[in-house]
Amino acid sequence: MDINKGLIAIGAGLAIMAGMLTGLGEGLVAAHACDAIGKNPEAESKIRSTMILGIALSETVAIYGLLVAILLIFVYPNL
Repeated sequence: MDINKGLIAIGAGLAIMAGMLTGLGEGLVAAHACDAIGKNPEAESKIRSTMILGIALSETVAIYGLLVAILLIFVYPNL
């Protein structure tokens, strides 16, 4: 019984790490987009739209990680 709760906690922690790493990646994307806009201001609209699309797609990973963590903690606590 106790080993199952420990493994569930480890799994939930790893799922939350997906959200943390996604935030780091989104910050890097925004930083590089700002650099690209600084170097090529006339391409701002294309760079911005591509950046927003990429950030939105990567944000789904964080949402899925949070969902998995919530499911592990609240749905399977009695394993």
